[in-house]
Amino acid sequence: MNASVKNLPYPLRMTSSGFTLIELMVTIAVLAIIVSIAAPSISNQLANQRVSSTVSSIESALKEAKAESIILRTGISVVYDNTDNTMTLRDTGNNVISTYTLNDRSQVTVNVIPAGSDIIFQPNKIISNGVEATYSVCDIASTEETRKQVSVTKIANISTIVNGSC
Repeated sequence: MNASVKNLPYPLRMTSSGFTLIELMVTIAVLAIIVSIAAPSISNQLANQRVSSTVSSIESALKEAKAESIILRTGISVVYDNTDNTMTLRDTGNNVISTYTLNDRSQVTVNVIPAGSDIIFQPNKIISNGVEATYSVCDIASTEETRKQVSVTKIANISTIVNGSC
């Protein structure tokens, strides 16, 4: 059987000719509406992910400093540099142990009590001079801002909480 389109009746040939321009435009309009609804949700999700990533890096740096102070049996200081958004761990000889680079789109605010003190983990599992610190992290580009905080107590307990907006 050699059936070709030319042998079909005229109404059957016209029904299988493809999409009309109107059908294509309606489909594109529906897709545009769906994307416009989903886009803000996706951008907020990405902002929350950036904040979570930064908080995780800060937490890792603090936990490493605590562990290294015990292993090396010396004080380990944690210094946050807001110009290049890094955290550096140094021993008492000012030797760099490690450096953590934080997300550039995250804004980190450090609140140290007493003000101007350094965070130095001691081998006896406490922070020198009874210093407490809070690292507040926000996303710069987020419209729906969520702040997370990493806290370090006098006895070197490290905890993370979600705390309001920036």
